[in-house]
Amino acid sequence: MGSMPVAVDLVVPIKELRRAKSRLVGATAGLGRAPAEASAAHADLALALAADTLAAVLASAVRRVAVVTTDPRAAALVRPERYDGAVEHADGGCAARAVVVDDPAAGLNAAVRAGVEELARAGRGRPVPVAALLGDLPALRPAELDAALARAVAVLADGAPAAFVADHTGEGTTLLVLARPGDAVPHFGPHSARAHAAAGAVALAGDWPGLRHDVDVPADLERVRALGVGPATRAWPDAPVPAVPLAGCR
Repeated sequence: MGSMPVAVDLVVPIKELRRAKSRLVGATAGLGRAPAEASAAHADLALALAADTLAAVLASAVRRVAVVTTDPRAAALVRPERYDGAVEHADGGCAARAVVVDDPAAGLNAAVRAGVEELARAGRGRPVPVAALLGDLPALRPAELDAALARAVAVLADGAPAAFVADHTGEGTTLLVLARPGDAVPHFGPHSARAHAAAGAVALAGDWPGLRHDVDVPADLERVRALGVGPATRAWPDAPVPAVPLAGCR
């Protein structure tokens, strides 16, 4: 039996692949490929990181997911082949659990706000907390995300405006959970953990290594491989990145 849905919606921003993860260029430099092939391998790596992140997200108990991107390959990770705003099922269908939102191309925080706004527009009934998760967490486990979100919901119920999970360095943020979607003011960027705390967000304590290890530089890639990554990152650069199962509707 699967997990019960967590009353949280989730935004995952994914930058255009050819421009994403510029500090990971060193990971493709040792492949011995021509520049054009190395560039393609770099984009494939960014896609693999996103695919494994989204696979964990969609295997978790979150309610709905907005993937914010303008990259067609990233969008295809969660968009059904005949996407029409709903996932088709034998029982007559249900509202899409994962939707794709156009990236406004104004930075990470603007992308997060675009996803939050779309989820709020498409929501039914009372508003629920909304979270933003980085798209480069290939060692993420669904149980880690569920545990962190449950902890965040408890913190928000006690009156906090937001909660966040710091990355393994303690400087960055990998997950931000907002109590009121309409008040979304994310502070992703350099020293974002400090910025989120200064804005009143509560830092969440928990043993969630896959949730805390994002991938920015080649050394990060080695760290997450040691933790155990998903199949797309594990197979890179030798295999194509598969689409992510939608894992049903919530």
